[in-house]
Amino acid sequence: MAVKRIVSNLQASDPRAAHAFYADLLGLEVVMDHGWILTFAAKGQAAMPQVGVASEGGNGTPVPVLSIEVDDVDAVYAQAQEKGVAIVYDITDEPWGVRRFYLRDPFGNVINILSH
Repeated sequence: MAVKRIVSNLQASDPRAAHAFYADLLGLEVVMDHGWILTFAAKGQAAMPQVGVASEGGNGTPVPVLSIEVDDVDAVYAQAQEKGVAIVYDITDEPWGVRRFYLRDPFGNVINILSH
């Protein structure tokens, strides 16, 4: 038996409201749409399935529900500010080698956006 994929499922009363955040801000594509669930993915990308289990988010921050690695964290940060997305942990160079910030998606989830 081998794990092939891990998918995070975030509860939302209106899944379509996720499009502006996950597609427009982060550039993910809708790969499944049944109305009651939308699945967003980075086309053509492959990554090892991972699950993080944490007592905190690092540097005393709350544990984010998702960590999304991007190729240019500063560009996403600037775009999030332009769109008025709530930033809950400002952009920071962390001692463990990532540059990151936290924001809230439309449903109140804390999301960690990072680059190595």
